[in-house]
Amino acid sequence: MRLPRLLPALARFLLRRADRGQLKSALLQATLGGCGRAELDAWTAHFVAGLLGQGLLGDALAAIAGHRRRGDVLALLSASPDVYVAAIGAALGFGEVLCTGVEWDGDRLVGRLTTPNRRGVEKVRCLADLRARHAQLPITAYGNTHADLAHLGLADRGVLVNGSRRARRAARRAGVDCRVWR
Repeated sequence: MRLPRLLPALARFLLRRADRGQLKSALLQATLGGCGRAELDAWTAHFVAGLLGQGLLGDALAAIAGHRRRGDVLALLSASPDVYVAAIGAALGFGEVLCTGVEWDGDRLVGRLTTPNRRGVEKVRCLADLRARHAQLPITAYGNTHADLAHLGLADRGVLVNGSRRARRAARRAGVDCRVWR
């Protein structure tokens, strides 16, 4: 019932007067704005349990386990909001989570972004920050969209997972490994 509030922001986005971050902020404000932290934490716990129980690809879990066995530093970098990404990272044992931050007013979600949308150029900046903080370690980065190719190309090993045909073509041209995970 709150989705009609999103229509002005969607129109601005479609007319190229707003970027994805502004649209994401409007979506969060329209749909979850005003929700309490306890309510969202309960939803997040349910969501993460389902994701870990049957929503993650076995190959993804195997890759994470392999990195952990090698002693790699695990950092989760996502454009999705911290409302639930931090919980996913914690459940999977990631030492660091970099995702799009959202504003709270006490225990009520406002929904405006507190960080740049962690996508495209912003992921490149985040990867550079990780490299500076872990200069001695090689970086393997995973992504699944065409927009991820910029940061994948800067990693020591970039892997495009289950990308679209267009993304796979561009990845191959950029020397980024392409994988299909099941």
